[in-house]
Amino acid sequence: MAAILFLAVAYLLGSIPFGALLVRWKKGADIRTLGSGNIGATNVLRTSGPALGGATLLLDAGKAALPAACALLLFGTHSPVPALAVLAAFLGHLYPAYTRFTGGGKGVATAAGGMLVLCPPAIGLAFVVFCLCLLLFRRVSVASMVGAAIMALTGMLAGYGFATAMAGVVMAALIVLRHKENLLRLRQGTEPKIF
Repeated sequence: MAAILFLAVAYLLGSIPFGALLVRWKKGADIRTLGSGNIGATNVLRTSGPALGGATLLLDAGKAALPAACALLLFGTHSPVPALAVLAAFLGHLYPAYTRFTGGGKGVATAAGGMLVLCPPAIGLAFVVFCLCLLLFRRVSVASMVGAAIMALTGMLAGYGFATAMAGVVMAALIVLRHKENLLRLRQGTEPKIF
């Protein structure tokens, strides 16, 4: 019962649309009507500047990192609850309860924050690959999808447990699925560059 309650709280924390809240607070605008319409850090950065973009990135990462860290303390490293808590927060970000399960983000920062706590090597390598892809291709979508794949692969090989490995795989798959419009724009040559 305690685990179920904890996962529900993790989901509700993940559902908080920090990007939308920050842009409304500082700019008086609805981020869902700006740029790509996404509530994540990349769209906030493009439409509202680096300060709000950076704050969104940290808060979106933190909403999975916090329940992961608390679950490790409460349930232990051998329990599946920490990995499930990260998944719950991640799903909250993708399908937020506060907006009737629509209008969520793509989950890259949230997945990274959770996996940073569960399996630091996976995020360390994924971050390096993300930066290299960003420099080479100058498209956050490409860097995000490749980074997510590296995160999943490293999570499976790093020996942090089955639940952590599966959480990485599920999140990576959903991140790629959430980028379907970006994939279409990449095929058409219309995907915007970050620099």
